[in-house]
Amino acid sequence: MRHGDDLLTYIEAGTSPYHAVEEATVRLRAAGFRELSEEGHWADATGGCFVAGGGTLIAWYAPPGAAGPTPIRLVAANTDAPNLRIGPTPDAGARGWQRIAVDTYGPVRLGSWLDRDLGVSGRLALYDGTTRLVCLDSPLLRAPQPLPDAPDGGLGRGSRELAPVWGLGGEDPGRLLYRLASEAEVHADDVLGWDLMLHDVQPPAFLGDAGEFVASARLNNLVSVHSGLAALLSAAERGPRAVTAFVAFDRMAVHPGEAGGSQCLRLARVLRRSVEARGGGREDWQRAVAGTLAVAAGMTDALHPDSPEPCGPLPNGGPVVADSTATADRPRVADFVRACQRAGVPWQSCDRGGDLPDGSPVARLLASRLGIPVIDVGVPGLSLNSVRELCGSHDPRLLTRALTEFLLADPAH
Repeated sequence: MRHGDDLLTYIEAGTSPYHAVEEATVRLRAAGFRELSEEGHWADATGGCFVAGGGTLIAWYAPPGAAGPTPIRLVAANTDAPNLRIGPTPDAGARGWQRIAVDTYGPVRLGSWLDRDLGVSGRLALYDGTTRLVCLDSPLLRAPQPLPDAPDGGLGRGSRELAPVWGLGGEDPGRLLYRLASEAEVHADDVLGWDLMLHDVQPPAFLGDAGEFVASARLNNLVSVHSGLAALLSAAERGPRAVTAFVAFDRMAVHPGEAGGSQCLRLARVLRRSVEARGGGREDWQRAVAGTLAVAAGMTDALHPDSPEPCGPLPNGGPVVADSTATADRPRVADFVRACQRAGVPWQSCDRGGDLPDGSPVARLLASRLGIPVIDVGVPGLSLNSVRELCGSHDPRLLTRALTEFLLADPAH
C-alpha cells in the first residue's frame, strides 16, 4: 500500500486518541512487536516491545545484545487534537429540538465545525473497572449556522451555542448513553462514565488538480503519529545501532504541562525498565539518557496564500525544522538535517517567533522533564486546529523517510 493511502486509512481509523492507539497496536503486533504489561515482570525487553494505555503508546526496538547504556533515539508525537467533547450531562433540548451539549477541548476553531456531519467516538468506563471503545462513524449530529443577527456570529460564548442537533422532541436524559452503550454491546446501567468526542465523518481525501494535498480531520497530529510509527517499524527491519523508540502522548492540546508530566514520568519509567531488563543498572540508565536524542514531530503553519510575508514553509517542501533554541542545542539540529540528507529528503526552516518560542508542547515536555535535547520538526499545513486541515500529500512520506534515517544513525557520530 502506498504511504499516502496507508496514512488515510490510519487517520480514518483513529477517530479518537484511544482508537489511534488501538490501530497502532494492531500494526505493531503484525510486525512482531510484543506487548508488555507494566505490572508484570520483564524477563526480556530486546527486540520490538510496546506498552499502551488509553491514548498513550510507548514502543521501542532494542537490537539483540544491546548493552544497558546503549543510547536511545526517540521520536515523539501526540494522539489528541483540538475538538468538541461531550460533557457529563449531554442530553439537552430547546424549542422542539434535541441537542447534545459539548465543551471545547484545546484551541478549537469553532466556526469550522458548523454544518458538518458529525459522529461520536471515544471510550466508556464501566463499573467493573474496564473500558470499552465506541465509535459511531456515521452522520449523527450537526451544528447549524447561528442566527444571522446573533452577536459575534453566534459563537461569542464558545461551545454552548454550538450544541449540535440530533433529533426532534424535548430533552431526553440518557438517550445518548443508551445509544452508545448499545453500540459498545454493554448495558447502559453498567456505564460509570465516558470520554467522548465528536469527529467529522467525511473521509480523508487527496485534493488538488494533481492530488498534491491531503484534506482530513485530525491531521494535526496523526500525520506525525503515523510517520513516527512507520519509521520505528522500518528502522527495526533494517537493524538500528541505537535503541530506537517512539512515544505518542495524549492530552497535549490542553494543559500539556499538567497532563504531560505524568506521561513523561511513565515514559522514563518504561525506558528505564527496558534498560534493567537487558541487565543494566542505575548508572547504565543514566548513561543511556545522557546519550539520548529526540525529535518532537508535529504540524506547523504553512505560508498562507494571503500572508503578507514573502516566504515561508510550503507543502511538499519537506519537513520543517523549527528554530526552538530552548529545546535543542543548535549542533544537534544538524543530526536531523544529516538524516534528511541521507534520506534524500528536502527540508525547510522556520522561526516560531512569539507564538511558540520555546518549541511545541511535546518538545517542551521532553526537554523540561527528561533533560534531553529535542529537535522540533513539523509538516507544514493550513487550517490547523480546524475540523478539517490540509497538508501536502508528499510531506508525510518525506517525514517518515527522514525519521527512519534519524533512528538508524550511529549514536557515536
